[in-house]
This record gives sequence, C-alpha cells and structure tokens, in this order.
Amino acid sequence: MFIKDYISKDFPCFSLTDSIEAAREILEDFGYSHVFIKKSHHFYGAIAIDFLYEEEGTLKDLEHQIERFAILEDNNIMDSIRLFHTFDTNVIPVINKNEKYLGYIICDDIFQDLSKYPLFSETGAILTIETPARKYSMTEIANIVESNNSKFYGGFISFMSDEVIHVTIKISNENLTSIDATFDRYDYKIVEKYYSDEKSDLYKDRFGFFQKFLEI
Repeated sequence: MFIKDYISKDFPCFSLTDSIEAAREILEDFGYSHVFIKKSHHFYGAIAIDFLYEEEGTLKDLEHQIERFAILEDNNIMDSIRLFHTFDTNVIPVINKNEKYLGYIICDDIFQDLSKYPLFSETGAILTIETPARKYSMTEIANIVESNNSKFYGGFISFMSDEVIHVTIKISNENLTSIDATFDRYDYKIVEKYYSDEKSDLYKDRFGFFQKFLEI
C-alpha cells in the first residue's frame, strides 16, 4: 500500500516558461484537475484547470495561483486521502525527499485498491457511535461487536472534540439488535446507522463509506 507502487509517469511536469495553452491542452487530454509545475528542476506546485482558461501567456503569469501539495513516494496510500479531499483534486504529484517529480497517482486507482478490502467490499452495517472523549476505546467497541458474534471489519474517528468522539465502524450483519442493546448498556449513543444485506447495495455501501473517509 505504498505510494511508489501506484505511480504513473506519463503526465508531464511543466516549467513556468511553458505556455498556458500547451498545459491546458495536455490537461484536457488527461482529464485531470491540476497541472504540475517545476522550478529549477524541483517540484514547485500545482495549478487548477479553471485558472488555465482565465488568460493566455506562460505559466509564469499564473504563478500566484500555485498550490503546494504533493506526496512522498514512500508514504502509505492512506496518506493521500486527505490531499484528494483538501485540494479538491483527482490527481496528486509524487516526489522524492529531494523534491524531484517522479510521477502521479489518481483518485480512481486509490479507490479501486481500497475497495478490495473487507472494510469496503463486504456488505454489512455501518454505525456511527458517540462516546465521551475521556472513555474512548476502539478495543472496547470492537469487543462489543465481537462478543455478539459479529465481525468487526474496521473503523475510524469521524468527529472529535474535547467532550465527545464519534467512531464510524463497519461490521457484519449478524445480531444487530443485540449489538445495539449492548452499546446502549455501555453508554454508547448510536447517532447514525445504515444496515444493508442486499448484494445490489454493495457499490452504494462501498462508495458511501469511502466518502466518509474523505470527509475526515
């Protein structure tokens, strides 16, 4: 799950002296949201496609629109999720520790890989549970699920404050009523739940859970 295993190398990194028109044409061919810029042989940043339609000239004229984001080749693919969401992009540049441009990763490839894991691929129940911050324990939450003979596929913190924490979990569909009752007995509040045991709901379930990750 390392970024270096997902790098594509066919998308160029432009110089500030290149024309806006050339960058726009390449970007339209690939269908990506940003064009990448290098400066003095080092990665410099990215410019969103919308800005490429505002004026003609060279990319130097759009230097003030450059956003600084990239990911290191030895990072984990989970590290890319926040970048995709924060910069509203479908493509992320990959660099090495010397800030040399190595290539890029796209959201579709990351999503496709994550969707193979049980956390996303298995049908089941999605619960968001509220607990006081002082007593948060993912171990206890998993134990409650498994003590009711259900499978715990995984979870993450979807909201956190000084007072409360929301934990979103994915579990199998067995014994959901008793799981609800056990959470209530241990003073957990279920603030959201989605149950599905229809195979036709698989992709809706998978995409919805992935979207929750993007919203972190």
